[in-house]
Amino acid sequence: MKVTIVSAARPNFMKIAPIVRAIEIAGKQGQSISSRLVYTGTAQDTSLDASLFADLQMKAPDAYLNVDATDPIQLAAQVMIAFDREIKKNPASVVLVVDDLTATMSCAIVARKRNIKVAHLVAGTRSFDLHAPKEANRIITDGLSDYLFTAGMAANRNLNQTGTEAEHVYHVGNILIDTIRFNRGRLIQPVWFPVLGLKHKEYLLLTINRRVLLENEKNLKALLTVLVNNTRGLPVIAPLHAYVRDAVKRTGIAAPGLHIFPPQNYLSFGYLMNNANAVITDSGNVAEEATFLGIPCMTLNTYAEHPETYRLGTNELVGESPGALNDAMQTLMAGKWKTGSLPERWDGRTAERIVQILLSKSSG
Repeated sequence: MKVTIVSAARPNFMKIAPIVRAIEIAGKQGQSISSRLVYTGTAQDTSLDASLFADLQMKAPDAYLNVDATDPIQLAAQVMIAFDREIKKNPASVVLVVDDLTATMSCAIVARKRNIKVAHLVAGTRSFDLHAPKEANRIITDGLSDYLFTAGMAANRNLNQTGTEAEHVYHVGNILIDTIRFNRGRLIQPVWFPVLGLKHKEYLLLTINRRVLLENEKNLKALLTVLVNNTRGLPVIAPLHAYVRDAVKRTGIAAPGLHIFPPQNYLSFGYLMNNANAVITDSGNVAEEATFLGIPCMTLNTYAEHPETYRLGTNELVGESPGALNDAMQTLMAGKWKTGSLPERWDGRTAERIVQILLSKSSG
């Protein structure tokens, strides 16, 4: 069995690395399975920093589609054309796609048109907002998939409600947990950590990426004001992309305890999260990892791809509301944050389950 694995963005690699390792292990054990890794972007993509593949202990992509369009229609068209060339040149038994990006959907369409089985990793997530571009990507990709690998029962229910046949849906667990569990003993302290005099569990970690949050400068300033006014002396460590840093600076917020850094590599960011008192983020991936690590987490969004993070885990959705963030900070500082539990099958063995399912179906 030849599996072509498609990455459409940097965060996809964190979910792909365990799959690649599990396939390599199965191959060494005599199983007839191999993988080819394809990145839809370019080899010069600055988001793929030199340390990424070393940190994840995985190979670099075998092929790059070299698509860098930003318009979603042009992106979809260019990815489809480029991936069609790739799959003709390097035939596969299964094309495995990840998450809900436009390129993810585009590669799934090509595979289906070429009569190749499609596996969707992190299937069944829904925002129920059809105006959101990613929602269309999710629905289309799920609808084309032969194997729908879900992280939780909420995703299973979403698929069931859309009429997806149960025999195509597999609750395998959260693949991100495979990666954080594999690397937890390899996390690296940033060189500047002792310079700032930081101590474990005595700082807050802030991450922001969503442009819709950044574009509302008045509300962003209100959120940051609430945050810095409720730290009770704990420093706030904020690894931010340049466009986020600039948006924060435009708010005029200047607090001595707010330390802004460039984005950190995977192992260093993992170290910061693992040892934080709490995390404030707008990233679903970060919220999922925080749930596994048992770190209090406040998500600046009204939506979570995996509701398990707030129904069972340590996450709370505060939306974009300064008032809700203030209440959450008060709860945290009072030492009354909830004790989360680990959702079912968030155990670090998701990749093994996926590979065994693919092998069993290929021999069945």
